[in-house]
Amino acid sequence: MEAENGFPVTDELRRLEELTPRESMRLLASVSLGRIVFTARALPAIRPVNHLVDGDYIIIRTDLNARITSELQPEAGSVVAYEADAIDPAERLGWSVIVVGVARRVTDVEKAAAYRRALQPWVAGVMDQVVAIHTDVVTGFRLVAERTQLESARERSQ
Repeated sequence: MEAENGFPVTDELRRLEELTPRESMRLLASVSLGRIVFTARALPAIRPVNHLVDGDYIIIRTDLNARITSELQPEAGSVVAYEADAIDPAERLGWSVIVVGVARRVTDVEKAAAYRRALQPWVAGVMDQVVAIHTDVVTGFRLVAERTQLESARERSQ
């Protein structure tokens, strides 16, 4: 192990394994914090937000004056990306999921109320807007330990 920023870190190589969309969504639903990527004033913007997963949608809450809310097109919605991960920096193992889809305000009063009850904001203030991101494109990767040639040979012989 080597030290990185004063903490012990493995020096073993890792490789990326692609995850299926189903596994990616399962992992995304297992964490409550991610990052939304959207366009603000023609530039990319990224904000950390807490979320919940409901079928093919990622649900977030925000306030009416937040940049993401003001950038949403009323009917068409806006294309956004959403990323969440769980990576151990010492072991260099974990996963990352990225979703691209259209974000729209939830205007159905009953659905919005149900989401407000289920998703409590982490940030102070009035988070009265509910945004649903449809999971149009889902990609995920897992960082896994690189198998040695000996381990690979053993697997083939079994």
